[in-house]
Amino acid sequence: MAPWPFVIAAYGLTFIATLATSLWAWRSARQAEARADQLTRRD
Repeated sequence: MAPWPFVIAAYGLTFIATLATSLWAWRSARQAEARADQLTRRD
C-alpha cells in the first residue's frame, strides 16, 4: 500500500489544526485586549 495518501492526510490535518489554533488564539487575544481596554477606560 502506498504511503502518500496518509502523508497528504497528515499534512492536511496539521494545516487545519494549525489554522484553527491560530484563529482561536487570535480571538482570545482580541477579547483579552478588549477587557484590558475596559479596565483602563473607567468613565
